[in-house]
Amino acid sequence: MTRQRQVLDAAIRVLGAGGTRQLTHRAVDAEAGLPQGSTSNHFRTRDALVAAVLRRLLERETGIWGALARDVTTPESFARAVGGLVTELVAERTTTLARHALFVEVARRPELREHVDAAQRELASWALPLVTALGCPDPPADLAVLLAVVDGLLSNQLANPRAGFDPERAIHAVLRGILAG
Repeated sequence: MTRQRQVLDAAIRVLGAGGTRQLTHRAVDAEAGLPQGSTSNHFRTRDALVAAVLRRLLERETGIWGALARDVTTPESFARAVGGLVTELVAERTTTLARHALFVEVARRPELREHVDAAQRELASWALPLVTALGCPDPPADLAVLLAVVDGLLSNQLANPRAGFDPERAIHAVLRGILAG
């Protein structure tokens, strides 16, 4: 693991445990077990750190998705893969709470929005062909709906965990509705 990745993963843990107010260079250094100033050597400003954490979160989520979505050719396999992604992200509670904390910060600080936009464009570059191949009538709009459902499922399960949580079923129901037009 590179030092930069070590710093970013520590920043994700700080965010997930305490929210954006806790995200400081000093807190990340402590979490990473590094000498003071290490985080600052990689990311001079807090905004630079936030932008890098957003990219690292996308990298991690893309890795999870890639492992789950090897054979996504039918609505059922898509729902299974996306449901698996949601289940995995719920299990990675700290990471998902960090992601949500950053989204709240971006909502309050529009100057950071370009980083979320870049992440969404990257996500769309590999997700749009999947939803297009499934036969979605308006792939960009339909992908936006599916991503909103994923975010809602994540938020609800993190805030109010339910036994028997079945994101696959919910994703499949939404996808059926999209495909039915």
